Amino acid sequence: MSPIHVTAASFDEEVRNSETPVLVDFWAPWCPPCRVIAPILDELAERHDGRLKVAKVNVDEHPELAAEFRVSGIPTLVLMEGGVASHTIVGARPLAVLERELGLTEQAA
Repeated sequence: MSPIHVTAASFDEEVRNSETPVLVDFWAPWCPPCRVIAPILDELAERHDGRLKVAKVNVDEHPELAAEFRVSGIPTLVLMEGGVASHTIVGARPLAVLERELGLTEQAA
């Protein structure tokens, strides 16, 4: 599944009320690190389809959501589980690091 673009109007339905955990990407089109992480998030969404949903919020278009989640730098990734923010990552990360930080891979013994 590809990342979905959410707005202030669709945030509750797509994110807060989701039965699947949602990784929310707070981004802006003018942000170089946001452009770097975009294909990584596309792959993350595809690899973990059914286990994780990826949602994108443009902070320029929806500053109220950025303020609610205290986004002070982008990209900021917020993992929402059961409608509650459970983990925040600021800055771009490689796919393997994101998977590990989000608990999507088995840790080596």
